[in-house]
Amino acid sequence: MTEPLVSSDMEIEDLVLKFPKSVRFLTRNGIRCIRCGEPLWCTLGELLEEENVEDPQALIHKLNNFLREQERKR
Repeated sequence: MTEPLVSSDMEIEDLVLKFPKSVRFLTRNGIRCIRCGEPLWCTLGELLEEENVEDPQALIHKLNNFLREQERKR
């Protein structure tokens, strides 16, 4: 099994800096991770909990798949 690129304990600031396309993925899934031009100061897991995401691990899995696909397109 492939090691995940992101996990629930990753800081949003680190996520946005390392994987800028994650912003598009999260936004398309109804999650705002940027406010007033700045990344939120929390972890991905905390943000998904705050946004009442029903299955945070499933969304993180989809995010990892999305990011891997973006890397293959380079």
